[in-house]
Amino acid sequence: MQFETFGVVGLFVSAFISSTIAPGGSEAVLAYLVNSREYAVEQLVAVATVGNTLGALTTWWLGLWAAKKYPAETALSEKQRNSLRTVRRWGSWTLLFSWLPVVGDGLCFAAGWLKLSLFSSIAAIFFGKALRYIAIAYAFI
Repeated sequence: MQFETFGVVGLFVSAFISSTIAPGGSEAVLAYLVNSREYAVEQLVAVATVGNTLGALTTWWLGLWAAKKYPAETALSEKQRNSLRTVRRWGSWTLLFSWLPVVGDGLCFAAGWLKLSLFSSIAAIFFGKALRYIAIAYAFI
């Protein structure tokens, strides 16, 4: 594998991992690659957004799976129940904020738990994450 390809693949992996339960630093990887000027900014933003969105959808799916096995009132902590209430109130719109550290994972999990529309969930997650990566990329040009 060529080094240039590894940079983009590394960004994808970092973005995916950053959007699941595990912590990650996809913003730093994106900033580094933008500063390297070896890649088109649009390509980097697209790769980071897709990776981060797929990671968030993994968390959404885990919420859907968990809802089948455990009732919300008995299985969740108070913090998790708060996320559930917020998502129940605002629906898929809350997923525009899925990029937020710590809180975003809970929102995606709650959206899956509540069985929100997959299509509207993908759209909101993708849009919110794309705006964040665009802002980060252009801050480092």
